Amino acid sequence: MARVIAIDGPAASGKSSTAALVAERLGWAHLDSGALYRALTLAALDRFGDDSARSGAGWPVQRILALADELPVRLVFSGAALRPEVAGVDVEEAIRSARVTANVSAVAALPAVRSWVNARQREAVQAHPDGVVVDGRDIGTVVFPDAPLKVFLIASPEERARRRLTQRGQPLEETLVARESAELAARDHADASRPVAPLTAAHDAVLVDSTRLSLAQQVDHVVALARQRFPG
Repeated sequence: MARVIAIDGPAASGKSSTAALVAERLGWAHLDSGALYRALTLAALDRFGDDSARSGAGWPVQRILALADELPVRLVFSGAALRPEVAGVDVEEAIRSARVTANVSAVAALPAVRSWVNARQREAVQAHPDGVVVDGRDIGTVVFPDAPLKVFLIASPEERARRRLTQRGQPLEETLVARESAELAARDHADASRPVAPLTAAHDAVLVDSTRLSLAQQVDHVVALARQRFPG
């Protein structure tokens, strides 16, 4: 059985930050599955233009996948993390742009895209037998359903909104928190109701509510769980 820790949860629940620090503490690799979806979205927008940003079947899915192989879009090991590259260029910063954020959900909802990303993730884990911490929205339910440890992170929309605003360096004004909270709640609904790989906790996942936990506390909690599941 692969040495995988699957960390799932809604947007801004702290999945990537927690997964990266857990991987560092354990000496494992870290893989942010969302980064690969974002890299595909960036490549599609750059090649087909922002006019291609249409929901559902409007995206040219087969052309996106052909482009992914042509460029290529791939995961490369950098330090202790698996990072996305597009045409040999590290796109870790570029994939966080507003235009990518606005379109990544539509691209990620395409079944063929999800199959392509899942295959790349499984290949990455096989290449790192010492262990990989993977975060996303369907890691424990679809990508690695046999992962020995599955964690589902949650936090209130308001707390996630505050964290997101702080990350951006924006003030924690009541109106900004309310607007960000509403956007996150809408994203939660979209992710949970999509027909392909909806956001949901695996039946055997450990639920961790981080609303009142610091990042250090939730990392400590997951590391403790990992040391129980992976002794030695």
